[in-house]
Amino acid sequence: MISDEQVASLHKAMAEDDTLVLEQLVIDIQPADLAEFVRRQTPELGLKLLTYLRLEERADVFGYLDVASQCGLAEEMTEKGLSQLFVHMNSDERADFFNGLSEIKRQSILRHLAKEEREDIRRLASYEEGTTGSVMSSDYVTVVAGTNVAQALEVVRHTAPNAETIYQIFILNEDHQLVGGISLRQLILAKPDAQIDKVMTKELVSINAAEPREEAARLISRYDLLALPVVDDKQCLVGIVTYDDAMDVAEAEATEDMHKGASIGPSDEGFGQATIRNLYSRRVNWLVLLVFANILSGAGIAFYEEMIEAYVVLVFFLPLLVASGGNAGSQASTLMIRGLATGDIGIKDWGRLLIRELIVASFLGLTMALAIVGIGFWRGGIEIAQVVAYSMVLIVLVGSLIGLTLPFLLLKVGWDPATASGPLVTSIADIIGVLIYFAIATSVLAF
Repeated sequence: MISDEQVASLHKAMAEDDTLVLEQLVIDIQPADLAEFVRRQTPELGLKLLTYLRLEERADVFGYLDVASQCGLAEEMTEKGLSQLFVHMNSDERADFFNGLSEIKRQSILRHLAKEEREDIRRLASYEEGTTGSVMSSDYVTVVAGTNVAQALEVVRHTAPNAETIYQIFILNEDHQLVGGISLRQLILAKPDAQIDKVMTKELVSINAAEPREEAARLISRYDLLALPVVDDKQCLVGIVTYDDAMDVAEAEATEDMHKGASIGPSDEGFGQATIRNLYSRRVNWLVLLVFANILSGAGIAFYEEMIEAYVVLVFFLPLLVASGGNAGSQASTLMIRGLATGDIGIKDWGRLLIRELIVASFLGLTMALAIVGIGFWRGGIEIAQVVAYSMVLIVLVGSLIGLTLPFLLLKVGWDPATASGPLVTSIADIIGVLIYFAIATSVLAF
C-alpha cells in the first residue's frame, strides 16, 4: 500500500516538476500501488508519471489499471507509444484493453504490430465477455510430445522470458492437442534422457474456452491449480487461466452477486468512479418496482382497517413481525444462493433442504415468539400475546421458506439466483407477513 509520505512526496515533486525525484519515487513504489495513484490523477499527469518508467515496468503498471483508466491514458498517447506498450503487456490484459478502445485506436495499434501479435490480440479479443476465453492468457510454455526431458528443459529456458508462468508445462501432440502436463519440479527431478511422455501427467483438468469464467475459477480453487489449460472443441490448447486471474474473476463475481442481491444493476465502473447518472440508473428500476410491490402491503393493512381501529395495539407489533419475516427470509436466501454458487447444493437437493428448513425455521419462530410474547401480554393481554406469538412463528416460517424457494425457482427458469436476495425477498415476505398477522388477529380476536 502506498504510504501517505510517498503520496505527499509525489505531489510535491510533481508540483516542482522535479524529474530526478519523480524517477526515483516511481521506481520505489510497487506497480499495483503506483497504478492506484495514477488512476486518481488526470490522464495527462498520469501518463507523465508513467514515462519515468522503463517500457516493461510501464506495461506492468498499466496492467493493474481498470479498462476505463487505460483508455483515458491511451487518448493521450501516440500511436507508436501505445503499440510499444501493447507488445510488453500480458496477453490477457491487452485483450481487455483492446476491446475497450475505439475502432480507430484499434486499427492504429494493429498497424504497428507484427502479424503474430495482431492475430493473438484479435483471437483473444474475440471471445465473448464472461467466458473463460475472455480471461485466458496465451503466454504459456508448451513442449511437443516425443521429446526427452533435456530437450524440454531447453524449450522452457527459451520460452520463460515471455511466459506468464513456467511452473506448469503443457504437452501437445502434432495437431496442437493437449495430451498431458508436467510441473517444473517434476521436469527438473526427472532424468535428462527420459521421454516426456513417460513422466508427464495425462489426466489433466481442463476447460473449454466457451465455458463461463466462474467455472474456471471454481476448478482452479477445487484442484489447487497454478494454471488451468483452456481448450477448444477439438481439444487444442488455446490458452491458460492462472490462479491470479481466477482471483480477479472470483472478486468480480462476488461483487456482481452482492449488487444483484441488493437489486443494483450491473456496471463496468467501480463505485468510486461511478457517475451520478450511472448510480441512479442502476438503482432506480428495482426500487420503483418494489415501491409498487409494497403497495400490496398497504392494501392488506387497509383491508383490515376495522380490526386495527378496534385493536390499535396491533399496529405496535406490525413492523416487528414483518421485519422478522424479511430478516429470516434474507438469511435463508443468502445461504441458499451461496450454496448454489459454490456447487455445494443443486436443484436435486430441494426436497431435503425444504424439510430441514421447515424444522430450523420452526425452532427460530418459536424462539422469537418466546422472546416477544411477554411484551404482547404486557401491551394487550393474553389475546394479543397469542396473536403475536402465533404470527411470529408462522411469519418466520413462511419468510424462511420464501428465501429458500425463490433462488431455486429463478434457477429453474434460467435466471440468476442472486436476484432473489435482499429487497426482493424482504418485499415478498412483508406482503405475506401483513396478511398472516391480520388473518390470525381476526381469527383469535373474533371469538
